[in-house]
Amino acid sequence: MASRQNISSGSAFEEQIGYSRAVVTGDWVFVSGTTGYDYATGKISANVTEQADQTMINIATALESAGASLSDVVRVKYILPDRDDFPKTWPVLKKWFGEVGPAATMVQSALMKDEMKIEIEVTARIGCGKQGKWATVETSRGVSN
Repeated sequence: MASRQNISSGSAFEEQIGYSRAVVTGDWVFVSGTTGYDYATGKISANVTEQADQTMINIATALESAGASLSDVVRVKYILPDRDDFPKTWPVLKKWFGEVGPAATMVQSALMKDEMKIEIEVTARIGCGKQGKWATVETSRGVSN
């Protein structure tokens, strides 16, 4: 039987709605949609770029609690109410995921509160991350990294 560990960030939403920030089962970590609230202060920036950075901090913290890291992320979903905001977040996302290269999807959708400008959900596999630059591999269509 597979084990299961629920991880909480302390967010009020988790308690009110009845969900976990992340769930670990086997060597997989599923991180719920996460926004840019600073859980220590309960505040969120009005700036989408700052929200993206805080969101990544929140996700990194959840992954660390699960025994994983951002380098273990294999899939990411970005959800933004305004698709025109997405390019503004690219430098921040590149900073956090540049060497990881997870599969990614961007979805335009309303979020729970109007002040939320980005939500990010990730899936990670513990131990699959690599240190440093990703190895370049030959594919049938040429070189990829």
